[in-house]
Amino acid sequence: MSEAVLLQREAMDVLKQTSRTFFIPINFLEPTLRKTVASAYLCMRAIDEIEDHPDMEAETKRQLLTAISESMKTSFDADKYRALIQPYQNLLPIVTQRLADWILLCPPDVVEKVKASTADMAEGMAKWVVKDWRIRTKEDLDDYTYYVAGLVGCMLSDLWKWHDHNIETDREKAIAFGRGLQAVNILRNQEEDWERGVRFLPDGWEREDLFLYAKQNLAMGSEYVKDINNRGITMFCKVPLALASSTLKAMKIGREKITRKEVESIVAELENQN
Repeated sequence: MSEAVLLQREAMDVLKQTSRTFFIPINFLEPTLRKTVASAYLCMRAIDEIEDHPDMEAETKRQLLTAISESMKTSFDADKYRALIQPYQNLLPIVTQRLADWILLCPPDVVEKVKASTADMAEGMAKWVVKDWRIRTKEDLDDYTYYVAGLVGCMLSDLWKWHDHNIETDREKAIAFGRGLQAVNILRNQEEDWERGVRFLPDGWEREDLFLYAKQNLAMGSEYVKDINNRGITMFCKVPLALASSTLKAMKIGREKITRKEVESIVAELENQN
């Protein structure tokens, strides 16, 4: 087995361990695009694990995220990256430790786009670490959710265009696609976030306002998908949107999440529709 094939298998294994929800839709993409999106997702998940780490000091997070952002803007040096994270090796998960591998996995003619998006995300995350995630206004919430999720929507649009030059998508809808999914995650993790002193609610907002924020962005996310004429990509986008909408409904009646059986049913229904 070649090193390239082995790396791709390892990447998909880490992806499955890191996010089962994301692992389902990525398999609807054709092989080259699947590998590229996997690479991009793992790069972003690698830095997300730093931002979200419960046992790491804020200043350490800021330094790491800032250094990663700067390295992504140039020719990324794998040895320098390993040296950067070496003192925190025991704290960081495998997806973060292997960031250099995920960059290596990405096709050379699109890797700079993935690196640029990851650099922007790391820079934005570092900014919000310094702010201690103090969300005061809706504009603050929009800014935070842009950096941690809206950017993902923009990057995916770049990848769709790279894969098929005929695919034209709207940037604001792409941002809303990511924002809506992130808002559902915020709602799901609200109690856990409160325990660590983080409250992703603008001043004067109640949980119900965040539900509305999520619904509005998911609705725009659904409009985003309508601009895409490619079954694999459409399924990739529709699955997380449908799961997020079902999760919202479940939380409304007091459930924390939907069951695996419900997930399978939603995916099967979408496959029949498409």
